[in-house]
Amino acid sequence: MQSESQTIVRPARNVRGSVSLPGDKSISHRYAMLAAIAEGPSRLENYSTGADCASTLGCVRSLGVKWERRDGADNVIEVSGRGESLSAPSRPLDCGNSGSTIRMLSGIVAGQSFVTEMAGDESLSRRPMERVITPLTAMGAKITSQNGRPPLRIDGGQLKGIDYRMPVASAQVKTSLLFAGLLADGETRIEEPLRTRDHGEVALRAFGAKVEHKGNEVVIRGGQRLRGIEARVPGDLSSAAFFLCAAALFPGSQLTVANLLMNPTRARLLDILVQMGLRISVTQLEEIHGELVGTLQVEGAKLRGATISGGDTAALIDEIPVLAGIAPYTADGIEVRDAKELRVKESDRISAIATNLRAKGAEVEEREDGLKIPGGQSLQGAELEPFGDHRIAMAFSIAALRARGETLIRGSECAAISYPEFFSTLEGLIER
Repeated sequence: MQSESQTIVRPARNVRGSVSLPGDKSISHRYAMLAAIAEGPSRLENYSTGADCASTLGCVRSLGVKWERRDGADNVIEVSGRGESLSAPSRPLDCGNSGSTIRMLSGIVAGQSFVTEMAGDESLSRRPMERVITPLTAMGAKITSQNGRPPLRIDGGQLKGIDYRMPVASAQVKTSLLFAGLLADGETRIEEPLRTRDHGEVALRAFGAKVEHKGNEVVIRGGQRLRGIEARVPGDLSSAAFFLCAAALFPGSQLTVANLLMNPTRARLLDILVQMGLRISVTQLEEIHGELVGTLQVEGAKLRGATISGGDTAALIDEIPVLAGIAPYTADGIEVRDAKELRVKESDRISAIATNLRAKGAEVEEREDGLKIPGGQSLQGAELEPFGDHRIAMAFSIAALRARGETLIRGSECAAISYPEFFSTLEGLIER
C-alpha cells in the first residue's frame, strides 16, 4: 500500500475514559453473507465500519442482493435477503484486502449455478487459498486459481456434503465449508485440529439453521432455509485489544469498554491480560443471538510476562501484534510459539513485529514460528513501517505511548482496513 499518510504518536502519561467499539468484524462479515441468502429482510445495527466488512457488502451487492445504509450513529445496514439463489455477477467480485470475504463467500458462490470470479488487492493476491479450494472441490465446485492464490474462478453448482478433517485450524475455512454445506445435498461434517472461534455456527443458528457441535466436530445438514434477523453487532474484541493493552501500559489507568463481544472462543485475550496483571471486571453480561456481550471495567497495574503457545496462539492470532508491542514494557517479557500462520497474514507479521521493535531499540529474537521478547526494556521514538498491515500500524501506536520521544508511523491510513476511527479514539483516551 502506498504511504499516503503518516501519524505521529507522542508519549502518554496515562489512559482514562470509556470507549464504545465498532461492530465485531468476524460477526459483521458472517451476518451480511447470511442475510444475503436468507428469506426476508435483515437489520444489522453497529455493523463494522472497517473497509474489509465494506468489501463483503460490495460483493453481495454484485451478487444481486439489495442493501441500504441508514444514516445515524448506529451504522445500520438493512439487507433484502434473496434466499439461496443469487445472481451471476457481471464483473469479478472485489474482495479488497479481506481474506475473510474471499474465503467465506467462496463457500456460498460454490453452491450457485453460475461462474464467479473473486479478486482482491496486491496483499490479498499473496494469501493462500488452497485451504478452501481443496474441500470445496471435493464438494463438487470447479475452482481455478493462480497457484493456490487469488484471483479465484469458481464454477459453482449442486454441491454434495463431505466429511472433512481440516489440516490447519481456521475459523474462516470452517465457516466457508458450513456455508457450502448449507447449500449442499446431505450432511457436511467438519473436524478441526484445534477448536477455533465459533461465530459461523452461532450466526447460522441466529438465522434459523440447525448446526451440531461435538467436541472439535461441527455438522450441518443441507437444504435448510434461513430467515432474516434484527441484530446489533457486539463491539469488536480485536479492536478493543489495542485499548486494553494501552491501559495495561499504565498502572492506575482506568478504562470502560461497553457492549463488547465476550464469546468464549475469543475472550482468551482477557484471560491472558488478567494473568499478566491487568485488572478486568465484567458487568452487564447478556446473551444476544447466541453471542455473549458485556461491559468491561479495566484498571492498569504492574505487568508480568506471558508465554503464548498451542491453542492460545490460534485463539489470539489477531491480538499477538499488540501483545508483542507491549512485551518490552512487561517485567518478564512475552514468548510466542506455534504462530507460523502469522507469516501469511496481511503482512509477514512475525518479521514486521521484529523489524519495528528493533527500530524502537528493543531486543527481540525472531523465530520461524514466533518471537521471544525480553521484558524490562525501554524504547525510544522511531520512524516505523506497518507494511500496509492495519494491525501492525495500530499495535505500534500503542507501543509508542510508553516510548521516549515521538514515533512516526508511515502509511498509517492502512488502519482503516479494520478501524477507520482508531487514531481519534485513541487520542481521546490519552492523558499527557
